[in-house]
Amino acid sequence: MWLYNFILLEIFINVYVAVVNWSSRLSFSNITALAPMVRVGTLPMRLLALDYGAEVVYCEELIDIKMVQCQRVVNDVLQTVDFVAPDDRVMFRTCDREKDSVVFQMGTADPDRALAVAQLVEKDVAAIDVNMGCPKEYSTKGGMGAALLSEPDKIESILRKLVTGVSVPVTCKIRILPSLEETVSLVQRIEKTGVAAVAVHGRFKEERPRHPVHCDYIEAVAQAVSVPIIANGGSLDLVKTNSDIEEFRKATGASSVMLGRAAMWNASVFRNQGPLPVERVMEEYLKYAIRYDNHAFNTKYCLCQMLRDKVESPLGKQVQAAQTNAEISNAYGLQQFYQQTQEQLQARRDALQSSSQPERPVTDGDVTAMAVKFERREYPPHITPKMFLLEWSRKKKLEQPLYETVQRSQDRAFQSTVVVAEKKYRSSLWSKSKKFAEQAAAIVCLRVLGIPEGRIGEEDSGLVCKRKREGKVNARLCFHLVQSPELNLRPGDTQLLTSAAA
Repeated sequence: MWLYNFILLEIFINVYVAVVNWSSRLSFSNITALAPMVRVGTLPMRLLALDYGAEVVYCEELIDIKMVQCQRVVNDVLQTVDFVAPDDRVMFRTCDREKDSVVFQMGTADPDRALAVAQLVEKDVAAIDVNMGCPKEYSTKGGMGAALLSEPDKIESILRKLVTGVSVPVTCKIRILPSLEETVSLVQRIEKTGVAAVAVHGRFKEERPRHPVHCDYIEAVAQAVSVPIIANGGSLDLVKTNSDIEEFRKATGASSVMLGRAAMWNASVFRNQGPLPVERVMEEYLKYAIRYDNHAFNTKYCLCQMLRDKVESPLGKQVQAAQTNAEISNAYGLQQFYQQTQEQLQARRDALQSSSQPERPVTDGDVTAMAVKFERREYPPHITPKMFLLEWSRKKKLEQPLYETVQRSQDRAFQSTVVVAEKKYRSSLWSKSKKFAEQAAAIVCLRVLGIPEGRIGEEDSGLVCKRKREGKVNARLCFHLVQSPELNLRPGDTQLLTSAAA
């Protein structure tokens, strides 16, 4: 009897957990969403839209082949999770504030790669979306975006792979097909894959924002399926204020509404209380951009979209001329906010640095490994860890360090192992180039052996002679002296300096 009761209890617990997990999943019924927009849907705009009342926010389309190369990095300074490419670019940045609301949209034409990306990000997002509507060449040339509309079998393959492979809801965003019947048929096929919602942009792939949206197509789709339909494409003439959102919903018969350009121009369109002046919206956006270290050129782009016809105003010209977030802050009178934020971030960096323990080596078979990267900016331009390791080996009369480098196929990253005195050392982190991988391996060896590595600020170890350390600097100085017209050098002086530079 006790066994029977135990089994019943276990079943009850499993059902309860399943119900709780399901109830906490993102719902796409009766919501308003920020549409995925290239260069606009970055973290500052998403957070701003949530502040103003959007229930769901989509990130900009991110290409699978780039994302699959990324490494997930917890950024303790910004308090974000970053997905960082091999060239150190942050491809996707998110934070706890949006974790239950952000939909990660990818561009893909490959089911396996799509799943790899989805599994990489699924713990940090509320849902996964596949872009099947973008008509731009950068998307369609790889068989992605609107190019998928003519390949329904591939659409099914991608969506089924995702639905069965991740724990979060999966959706897709399409454009309408040449006929209403084709559009309805495609969405019915998509519904059978198990997706949580389908966003429908009510324009053909050849049409652009200046063309009117086809509400009748969206309405026909909404009537033909039971999965939530999200209406998109009404920013031109149907949605100008928050009250227009409900009218657009009724006109299309859709469950929900997704706003793109209307939100890009003034994100307070999501406010039930009415819109705010765009000047205030821009300031709030800029504060998020500063707080989360948004790339200055992305910040400029979004602000210019909000300025619209005022982009050539004195403020617009200041924004366009700015090269950093600090300069943009000056244009909006937010210098003090910028400075205070930088001080807060620096204080956080200092606290983390003082509390962090040095990376400890671990044994991986016959290799000693550490998680270190070679950061070029941490070393003088003419000094590298490899140079220090080579000089130390010569001083100890050892054989020259031997580097063995491999490249993995999935992202073309490199990992190197260095052999010194018959012992092997490598970094557990993969590098963007063969040279950087070798430098990382040298760093591991040097740190394990307690040997200086040449970083800026280190005391002179004497490993690299003064001539090597200073030679390139002196040569560069001589070259610039020869090229300087202000010095009015005589022929003999020029010849002397040229010889020194050589």
